[in-house]
Amino acid sequence: MTETRSGGGHAVRQQTARVVNEIAQGLRTLDAGVAWFSGLAPARQQEVLREIAGYAMQAHITAADGRAGVARSGVKPTATPSVMICMDPPRYGFAGLPAAEHVKAFRVLVSVFAIADTRRRETYCQGTCRHAWHNLPAHRAK
Repeated sequence: MTETRSGGGHAVRQQTARVVNEIAQGLRTLDAGVAWFSGLAPARQQEVLREIAGYAMQAHITAADGRAGVARSGVKPTATPSVMICMDPPRYGFAGLPAAEHVKAFRVLVSVFAIADTRRRETYCQGTCRHAWHNLPAHRAK
């Protein structure tokens, strides 16, 4: 299944942000996110990987986040995306990996982002957060 590019780049980024943040907040399972990601065209998968890598950088992931995220992702620690995210500093060239590695990269990136973003929500937001992406309604999740 391949999705279409209607709605332009902004709509694509919004959809990615919603899916990734729903996974990070436990409103969508990682497997459901992988199903969504797997249905995208290869070029769109690369766009999504670039976008999520940006989220991970903004969340200021640590080496500990990388290790915990890899463990959560279900991807072997020796797989290329796992090794990349656990480097110090992490490597973010996931979109440049062969297409066969994209699902693994998605699983690793989203899992590591979820760890780091949860820490930031609990540390910096502490109930006063006004970031829309940290306050998603549960009823919109799939």
